[in-house]
Amino acid sequence: MILQSKRVWVLNQWMEAQIEVCRESGKIEAIRPYGSAPADMDFVELRVVPGFIDVHTHGAYGFDTNDAEEEGLRNWAQNIVSEGVTGFLPTTITQSEEVLTKALKNVAKVAREQKADRDSVPGAEILGIHLEGPYLSQKYKGAQPEEFCVKPDLEQFKRYFDASDGLIRIVTLACENDEGYRLTRFLNENGIVASLGHSSATCAQAAMAFANGARSVTHVYNGMAPFHHREPGIPGAAFRFKDVFGEIICDGLHSDWSAVYTFFTCKGPDHGVMVSDALRFKGLPVGTRMLFGGNLVELYEDGSAHLVDSGTLAGSTLRINEGLRNLVEKAGVPWQTAINACTLNPAHLIGMERTKGSLQAGKDADIVVLRDDYSVKTTFCRGRN
Repeated sequence: MILQSKRVWVLNQWMEAQIEVCRESGKIEAIRPYGSAPADMDFVELRVVPGFIDVHTHGAYGFDTNDAEEEGLRNWAQNIVSEGVTGFLPTTITQSEEVLTKALKNVAKVAREQKADRDSVPGAEILGIHLEGPYLSQKYKGAQPEEFCVKPDLEQFKRYFDASDGLIRIVTLACENDEGYRLTRFLNENGIVASLGHSSATCAQAAMAFANGARSVTHVYNGMAPFHHREPGIPGAAFRFKDVFGEIICDGLHSDWSAVYTFFTCKGPDHGVMVSDALRFKGLPVGTRMLFGGNLVELYEDGSAHLVDSGTLAGSTLRINEGLRNLVEKAGVPWQTAINACTLNPAHLIGMERTKGSLQAGKDADIVVLRDDYSVKTTFCRGRN
């Protein structure tokens, strides 16, 4: 199958090119100049970009990762391609060990089925799991249930890792509670990303966590002490340490556009990661009320979700293609920085840059075709749309 357009994002620039895809292997066979061979699909002037990767997303369409329901996860994977997502990390919320274990086993089961037969679980690829908690600060818990926020426990984490069939790729934790950085060092030694979040850590404590192997910050600005010129906290550490990745929610509700611009100015084109932090409310009507982590949450008209009892911001319903538009059109972020934030950078973060994140021969044929308004015309997940 040959696709082509006069605007294909290759090597950090727009090229007039065609992409040859092997549907059997799901790989890009070759990239050639536009018009080199008869094309099966000619998208003319539409943008053709790498598939989006969302490494922090709790659910959608009424399903939450903690629900541990196979059909809900399959439906999520099948429908999330409508926003250009070709790979994602189902993300847990802090709960009891019993609930989290069931959730991890459910994701592992569906991921095994998807790997064995792509037709059995069509749509976006499950690339791993993001364990957000339970190792979080009670002070900056956000919508996480306080009674289940505990200190990092290496032996417990090993049980979680086994339940996930080794699929856990990211663990969000409060580093100030990780005695001797024991769990942080274990994660780093085993190729798992330790990400600082829902944490009271100072800038100095965050720096020490990075020195002991932490490699990312979860939703910068949110779930942590705010930046202050005398105590810059985790945001200041995220700004200063250039080779540390940082997630950011680009919906205009979790962070002001000037703050988003500042974040990407500091992180540059290679270490900012756009995430949705989307809840089960994505795709549901405004006013919907459902439980999240045991707390009743309501979907507002602006797309944000809030705890009913306190009004605390609980998460978003952001679509990644809309986040890309927001970065370019509202935050004023350069195109290369914006597109990397939802493609190559998350691939690098989870160690999958050899197969994901850019349009190159030999990589997976994860491709999104965007209209000029950033709406998605079609999405190819490993060569299939």
